[in-house]
Amino acid sequence: MSEQERTFKPSARRRARRFVLQGLYEHLLTGHPPLEIESRCRASNDLRKTDVEYMHELFAGCTRECDALVTTLATCLDRPWKQLTPVERAVLLIGCYELLHRPDIPYPVVVNEAVELSVHFGTSEGHRYVNGVMDRLAHQLRIDECAQSPR
Repeated sequence: MSEQERTFKPSARRRARRFVLQGLYEHLLTGHPPLEIESRCRASNDLRKTDVEYMHELFAGCTRECDALVTTLATCLDRPWKQLTPVERAVLLIGCYELLHRPDIPYPVVVNEAVELSVHFGTSEGHRYVNGVMDRLAHQLRIDECAQSPR
């Protein structure tokens, strides 16, 4: 664990996820280049209480691996990807990336953070859909961890 990871509270990661969600939302709607979006985010926001390193990793990973993440998510969706709201798509990309690439983050935390993003930014019922998709995905991607969890 790096010195920076030890100094940030969980809220710093939550702030990072929020900025990533906003960036992904813009990217999904406009197609603007990820580096342009991230640069604008860094220039126009106070990021002192944000885990900026994690924000960069998450945003870069979600945009770079978007097609693969969508393919992974497709097995857990009950409708076509394009029928989801842009917020739902962005939240699911973040959650899928974290489940695949951040085994240090327990799956219940990943699911909870996705639901919280949906509650804050999504439609009134979107968080329920996100919760179901993320739970199914966690049980596919983190079989051993899910089997050991009392959740």
